[in-house]
Amino acid sequence: MKKAAVVGGTGYAALELIRILENHPFLELTTVISQSEEGNDIAERYPHLHTIRTDSFKNMEAAAACDVIFLAAPAGVASKLIPALSASKSQIIDLSGDLRLEDSETYEKWYGLEPPDKAMQQQAVYGLPEVNRESIRGAKLLSNPGCFATAAILGMYPAVKQQLIEPGTIMMDGKTGVSGAGRKMSMMTHFSETNENIKAYRTGAHQHVPEIEEHLGKAAGIKTPVYLQTHLMPMTRGIMVTSYGRLACSATELQDAYKTAYEHEPFTRYRISGPMPQTKDVYGSSYCDIGVFADERSGTLMTVAVIDNLMKGAAGQAVQNCNIMNDWPEHSGLQMVPQYP
Repeated sequence: MKKAAVVGGTGYAALELIRILENHPFLELTTVISQSEEGNDIAERYPHLHTIRTDSFKNMEAAAACDVIFLAAPAGVASKLIPALSASKSQIIDLSGDLRLEDSETYEKWYGLEPPDKAMQQQAVYGLPEVNRESIRGAKLLSNPGCFATAAILGMYPAVKQQLIEPGTIMMDGKTGVSGAGRKMSMMTHFSETNENIKAYRTGAHQHVPEIEEHLGKAAGIKTPVYLQTHLMPMTRGIMVTSYGRLACSATELQDAYKTAYEHEPFTRYRISGPMPQTKDVYGSSYCDIGVFADERSGTLMTVAVIDNLMKGAAGQAVQNCNIMNDWPEHSGLQMVPQYP
């Protein structure tokens, strides 16, 4: 078995990685790293992890002994850790946004941070398996996609790639639970501010917009602007992205496009008929469920894509990418059925 480390082991995505890796058939979680918790007992900090095999938080030097490093540090921090981690020849899977964008100026504009080293950006492989699987195989440095970007891209990718909607007409409405904001306390995610409330946030400024545009643009072969408005919902997990575009095909062509794209995908499930997906359909799993509707009366394509933001939107997709990088069965460690209700 290969040895795995989780760096940044106190965040929600890191905790989800620990949960998955405890049951992975080809990875042994030997190291959980937290600079703020170094030396402290993991189970004392997180009682739900009482039975895991790794007992205490380690320092960064411990990662050098691991074959795979899952980097769950914040944007702006992760890329600064990568040079030292790369010296160990480990595979690195970065869950932050530091390496998702190809252009440094775009990163600086949307993240408001100093861009990472350009050579590092160019080396990193973008890890959306349904779109980029062959490039992921054998990668040494991988950038895990953003949660909103995952749902948004997968929801519209077949239609954009097959030019079934008019360019420049894509509008997206995104909704997320509070775990997407992380564990840090803030007024925005305070219970009294969130409970029984829905709020729009980052209007015109969500950092996943250029990521969505970059990869839908590659699929279309032309610049593909999108507008994404995100909303915070009074729930813990889940993302729903409802996307709209001007229809440029028949309903049959649309069905064929989504069937061709996702029929054999292990974690993307599409629906052409029946009820639209809901976040409960994927809760606690690494699935992305997509509903597709062609409204020929108004000439509108609508898709609904739902994911668990901590699974397909973060930890689950990171493990899926690790499986591909190592030529393991793609579902290894990820065969959990969604929790319901």
